[in-house]
Amino acid sequence: MNKQLFTGCLVAALGGLLFGADTAVISGAEQSIKEVFHLEGFWHGFTNAIALIGTIVGSIACGIPLDKYGRKKVLLLVAVFYIISAIGCGLAHSWPAFLIYRFIGGLGIGASSVAGPMYISEIAPPRLRGRLVALFQFNIVLGILLAYFSNYYINNIISTDAWRWMLGVQAVPSIVFFFLLFIIPESPRWLMKSARTEEARKVLVALGNTDADAIVADIAESLKEERSGHSEKLFSRKFSFPIMCAVLLATFNQFSGINAIMYYAPRIFSMTGLARDTALFQAVLIGVTNMVFTIIAMFVIDKFGRKTLLIAGSVGMVVFLGLTAWAFYTQNFGGYMVLVYLVGFIASFAFSQGAVIWVFLSEIFPNSVRAKGQALGSFTHWFWAAVMTWLFPMVAELSYGGTLAFSFFCVAMVLHLVFAVKVLPETKERSLEELGKAVTH
Repeated sequence: MNKQLFTGCLVAALGGLLFGADTAVISGAEQSIKEVFHLEGFWHGFTNAIALIGTIVGSIACGIPLDKYGRKKVLLLVAVFYIISAIGCGLAHSWPAFLIYRFIGGLGIGASSVAGPMYISEIAPPRLRGRLVALFQFNIVLGILLAYFSNYYINNIISTDAWRWMLGVQAVPSIVFFFLLFIIPESPRWLMKSARTEEARKVLVALGNTDADAIVADIAESLKEERSGHSEKLFSRKFSFPIMCAVLLATFNQFSGINAIMYYAPRIFSMTGLARDTALFQAVLIGVTNMVFTIIAMFVIDKFGRKTLLIAGSVGMVVFLGLTAWAFYTQNFGGYMVLVYLVGFIASFAFSQGAVIWVFLSEIFPNSVRAKGQALGSFTHWFWAAVMTWLFPMVAELSYGGTLAFSFFCVAMVLHLVFAVKVLPETKERSLEELGKAVTH
C-alpha cells in the first residue's frame, strides 16, 4: 500500500481513537461525577449524555464547513475541540462548567464521525476503501480499550479525584492528533470541487494512483452532474433510498444498546453483584473483544461485503442480548455468565455494525450530497446514542430494568436482521461515482 495513502488514512482515523476514548472514559468516571455534583436519575443521565448531545450538533453542523473549508481544516478544528474538552473536564469545579466542556468534546466527536470517514473514503481506491474506512472504526475501539485500561489503572493508583485524571489524560493524544494533521494532504475530491484540479491530480499521484487522469475525469464528470443539479436538496425523492438506508442503519446501530453498554459497562456488571474493581476489569475484557473482532472485520469486509457482515452479526447479537435479558429476568447470573453474554454481543457487534456503519455512510450518498447525507446519518446515530445514554440510568434503577433494556435491544436486532436481508444494498468494490448513480436511479 502507498505510504502517503496509509499515513493519510491513519491520521484521519486518529480522530476515531479520541472519539472511542471519550465514549469509554465516562464509564469509569460517571459514578464519581454523580457523587461530586450530587446528581440523581434524570440529571445524572443528562450529564452523561451531554457530550452526545454535542455530537448531534457537531455532526449536523459540520456539513457546510466541510464543503466550504475542506476536510482537513475541519479535522484541525476537531482536534482543538478535543484538547479544550479534555483539559476543561479535568479541571472543572462546577457542574455547569463540566457540562460546557463535555459538550465541546461532543462537538468534536460529531464532526469527526463525519469528516474522518469522508476524508478516508475520498482518498482510498475502491478495492481498499472498505478496510481503510474501517480503520476509523478500529481506532474507535482502540480508543475504547485504552480508556478502559486507563480507567482501571488510574483507579488503582489515585485515590482522590481519580475521575479528573481519567478525563484529563485525553489531552495528550488530542495534541498529537492536532500536529499530525499538518502532514496529510487535502481530499482530492474537495480540491476538484474548489477548482484546484492540478493540486488534486498531484495528490492522487502522491497517493499511488497510476490512473490519476482517469480519476480526475470521473470526479469532474460527477461534479458536472452535481453543478447541473445544484438546486437539488438532500431531502428529495431522488435521494430517498440512500436517506432511508442511512437513517435506519444508524438507528439500529444504537438500538443494539452498544453505547449504553460502553458507557455503563461497570454499572451493568455491578448490577450482577460484582465489586467496583472487578467491574472495571471486566470492562477491559469488553474493550479487548471489541478490538479483536473489529480487526477481523477489517480484513474480511472487502472480501465478503458489508451486507454479509451485517447479517452474520445480527444473528449473534439477537442470541446474546436475549440471553442477557433472560439472566436479568431470572436473576440467575451464574458468576460470570453475563460477562460471557456481553462479550458475545460485543464480538457480534464489532464484526458487523461496528465495522460497517462508517464505511456504509461514507459510500451510500452521491458526491453532490455526500457531506450533507453523511452528516444526516451521523446525526441520527448520535441522536439515538444520546437518548439511550440518557435513559439507561433511569431504566436500570427500575425493578426489572435490566430485563426491559436488554429485551428492547434484542427485539431491535431482530428487526435489524430483516432490514439487512431485505433492504440494504451491497456497496463493496464499487467507485463512489458508480454508487452515486446506482442509488439514485
